[in-house]
Amino acid sequence: MTINTIVIIGAGQAGANAILQLRQHQYQGKIILIGDEKYLPYERPPLSKDVILNPDSTKVEILSEQKLQELKVDVILNHAVQKIHRMEHWVELSGGEKIHYDKLLIATGAAPRRLPILDALAKHVYTLRNLDDAQALISVLQPDQRLILVGGGVIGLELASSARAKQAEVVLLEVGSTLMGRSAPRLLSDFLLTQHRQAGVDIRLDTQITAAKLENDHIILDLNHGEQLQANAVIYGIGVIPNAQLAIDAGLDVDFAIQVNENCQTSDPDIYAAGDVATQLGEDGHYHRVETWENANLQAAIFARHVMNIEHPKASPAWFWTDQLGFNIQFAGDLHVSDWHIRKIKDSKTTLPSFIAYGLKDEIIVAAITVNAAKKMRALKKMISSQTSFASITEIA
Repeated sequence: MTINTIVIIGAGQAGANAILQLRQHQYQGKIILIGDEKYLPYERPPLSKDVILNPDSTKVEILSEQKLQELKVDVILNHAVQKIHRMEHWVELSGGEKIHYDKLLIATGAAPRRLPILDALAKHVYTLRNLDDAQALISVLQPDQRLILVGGGVIGLELASSARAKQAEVVLLEVGSTLMGRSAPRLLSDFLLTQHRQAGVDIRLDTQITAAKLENDHIILDLNHGEQLQANAVIYGIGVIPNAQLAIDAGLDVDFAIQVNENCQTSDPDIYAAGDVATQLGEDGHYHRVETWENANLQAAIFARHVMNIEHPKASPAWFWTDQLGFNIQFAGDLHVSDWHIRKIKDSKTTLPSFIAYGLKDEIIVAAITVNAAKKMRALKKMISSQTSFASITEIA
C-alpha cells in the first residue's frame, strides 16, 4: 500500500514528535496535523511551573510555524475531529470538512478527571491540563491568596511548590494516606511530605470533601473530619481520563484508553494511537498506560518507524521527573517494588538533600530514584536494563 497522506489528530507531544520522526526517516508524503486548541504544539511539563512563575520568559512551543512549513506539514488548529470514517479512510471535522488519510494517528491526550462537587461552584475553581489553564492560574497564584489544592499527585505538588514560590497560602488535600501514592514508594512520599510542610504547605492526608459552597466570593469546603476551610480559589488534580471517544465511536478496541499493540496499531491496522490516550500491549501480555513525556515520544517514534517499515526503538526503563521546591526528582523502572535502599550523594553541589534510592527485586536493581542527582540517572537506567546486582555496585560515575 502506498502511503500518500498521514493525518495526526492531536497537536501535543506525541503528535509533534511523530512529525519529526516521520520526516527524519524520509517520509515524503503529505502530513496533516489537526489540533483542537489554537496553539501550535507545545510542551506540557512547564505548565505547572515555569509558565506560572516566569510567564514572560518561558517558551513552551515545540514546533514553530516556520519549522512546520520547513517540514511541509499542513496544520489545522482550533478544530476538533468529530468522527472517524474507517471504511472510507477519512476524518470529519466539526465544521463538516472531510479529510482523507492512508494512515491515521490518534494523539488526543487526556482530560482532567472531574470533581462534580467542585465543578458545581464554577467560580474560583480550576484544573490544569493545557496552556489556557496555566495562563488562567497566573493571576490566582499570588501573594496573600489562600488556595486549596485537591490531589497530592505530581500536579498538586508542583502547583503547591509554585504557589509557595509566589507566597500564596496553601492547603493541600489528599484522599490517600501518602503523597504521589500511584508512583512513589513510601520513603519518597514521606520525604516529600516533610519538605512541603517545611515550606509552609498545610498538607491534610486521608481527607475528603463532603460539601462545597460559594459564600461572599469565597469557597467554603466541609471536610470528612468535621473541619471547614475557606479559600480564595480551589485547584484540583485527581488524575485524567483519556480522550478516547473518537475511537469508541469508530468501534476500535477501547478499555479505559485506546488499546494498541507493540507497533502502536489499534484494532484497525491503518489507525494508530500514542501518548496518554493509548494503552499498549506489553511483553507480559497485559495492557499498560504510561502518562509520561518520554512515553509520548517513544510511542510516536514507534508509530513513525512502523509506517516506514523500520525496526522501532527498544524501550528503555520507564522514566519521568518532577521539579518541586528546588528539588529535581527523577524516577526509572518498576517503582512498585517494596525493597528500597538509599545512598546519599557525597559530592553534591547543592545544600539541599541529595540522594539515590535503589529499588530491588531479588537483589537486582529494577528501579531508581534520584533526588537532586540528575546526572546519575543515565547510569542507573543502564543498571536497570542490564539487571545489575545491587551488591556489585560501589559508586556511580
